[in-house]
Amino acid sequence: MLTAELIVDSRVPSEPTLSPDGRWLAYQVDTIAQGIPEIWLAAVDGEEKPRKLAEGSSPRWSPDSLYFLRDGLIHTEDGPLFAWRSEITAFLPMRERVVFIAEDETPAAEIRVWSESLRPARLRSFDPRTGEITTLLEDHVADVARRQDDKVLAVVTWPTPEPDFGGLEPRLTLLDLETGERRDLGRAAFEAASPVWWLDDDGWHVAYLGTPELVGGWAVFDVPVKTGEHRNLTPESACPVGLAQVDSGAPLLLVADGLDTALHRLGSGEVAFWRGLADAPTSNGEIVAVVLSTAHRPKDVHCGPIGGPLARVSDTAPEFDAIPWGGQERLSYKASDGLALDGLLVLPPGKTREDGPFPLVTLVHGGPYDRHADRFMLGWFPSAQWLAPAGHAVFLPNPRGGQGHGHEFAAAVAGRVGLEEWSDIETGIDLLIAEGVADPERLGIVGGSHGGFMTAWAIGQTRRFKAALMVAGICDWGMLAATGELGPLVESAHGGSIGWEGIGPHRHDRLSPISYAAEIETPVLIVHGADDTNVPWSQAEFFHRALRHFGVEHDLVVYPGEGHSLRGRDHQLDLLRRAREWFARLL
Repeated sequence: MLTAELIVDSRVPSEPTLSPDGRWLAYQVDTIAQGIPEIWLAAVDGEEKPRKLAEGSSPRWSPDSLYFLRDGLIHTEDGPLFAWRSEITAFLPMRERVVFIAEDETPAAEIRVWSESLRPARLRSFDPRTGEITTLLEDHVADVARRQDDKVLAVVTWPTPEPDFGGLEPRLTLLDLETGERRDLGRAAFEAASPVWWLDDDGWHVAYLGTPELVGGWAVFDVPVKTGEHRNLTPESACPVGLAQVDSGAPLLLVADGLDTALHRLGSGEVAFWRGLADAPTSNGEIVAVVLSTAHRPKDVHCGPIGGPLARVSDTAPEFDAIPWGGQERLSYKASDGLALDGLLVLPPGKTREDGPFPLVTLVHGGPYDRHADRFMLGWFPSAQWLAPAGHAVFLPNPRGGQGHGHEFAAAVAGRVGLEEWSDIETGIDLLIAEGVADPERLGIVGGSHGGFMTAWAIGQTRRFKAALMVAGICDWGMLAATGELGPLVESAHGGSIGWEGIGPHRHDRLSPISYAAEIETPVLIVHGADDTNVPWSQAEFFHRALRHFGVEHDLVVYPGEGHSLRGRDHQLDLLRRAREWFARLL
């Protein structure tokens, strides 16, 4: 029997990394409730059973050892490598040194003065032979990659540690470790991350993932070192989601492809296609490992030859094997304007469409640049396989604005959030009603983050829903531009305006659910983390005050100490149980 405890205590693998000889895979294992992470080791050939190596996170191989993070310090199996009095956020083992990213050791000031309190995470180097630690770059460093010969680093820097505006103006820098020479390769794309090196007939290249526009999703950029020109290599139809450096040849690119995932060799086409969700690729050029999930299999590490079949090398959640799951069906339908859409339908365990109509809960994904892939739909968030055993059918739509259908599809929501998005979702609901799957008198909706915005938006546009659950959602785009950590330029790219452009009305007023609060009759459960900096909890408080003013049945749940995602075990359990009870009572 599936319980909330079984969900939050289940184990999830991430960050696989191949040993230099290609024989071993190290990977991180966490509980969904974010307990103490562990490092596990598995044989690539599957001949040895995976085993726990140590407690820690972020495993990384050097030519002769395995390193990982524990308590903010770099460790081997023998213990910490060195002491550092601030958290190390990332590191990279090399042949003769370990480079790492960390703030200065001086404690942060108790009184925060904006002009004095910015703390860059700098690039530093540790020499195991001498124990010496040196600072390589004084800039704020967001990401780093080693060239295969260990002579040069590619570094993504920000002008300030603040996401707004530092994250909007990243630069790509090369650092020669032999001479100390620094070369600026210019402004990188917004959200630049995952730099990788590769070598072809023209010499060395650095590729990275970045966002060409504030809305519209990621692209892969290639920078020939000789010219320093940043070239977008991504076809309009592709949605890159991962990039992996290999020992030789062009890097591997992971691409969201509708409900599935494809692996490409950069510049030379597709080499593999996987049904479901794959992420965290790692490869030595011959073998590739990914974390893969399919409709009825949770995430596990899979490994095999590039372009060949993959074998599962981990088994992190065997407790789910005997549980009957709801049938998961792939949907394909047309939007009201003819645009091709997809999504998923999960029915109660043991039921078919012929057993309908069912109470239907529509689960809207976040982002908006995200997607529902054809993966195992279970987690601490009120998910499809948690709601389906309670008798609900669950609709998981992929409206425009998300991944898997190219740049134009993703960019369609720029300054238009909620408009065509909602039409896409409602069209899918109407289709399921027409097909006898959904009971039109028992409709619910739930979403988190941008999905929480869409939940609040939907109940202001229609009174057809009998219950709604809004988690960490947005009700006012102007307020989010003022207080959200991503800042006014990013949020106004979605909401259409900021509020400082002059006297309104402003575009974001027309796209903010709070403006339609007087139209809401649907009972709403509002859930938020008290320490959320992405979508501050003032959004939940504003929506709560509006619903109270208009006499709408609702409740407000604020989890202390929680950010944009819930991490506390008791809080995750509470949300799972509260969500089931809410929809059971009202649907």
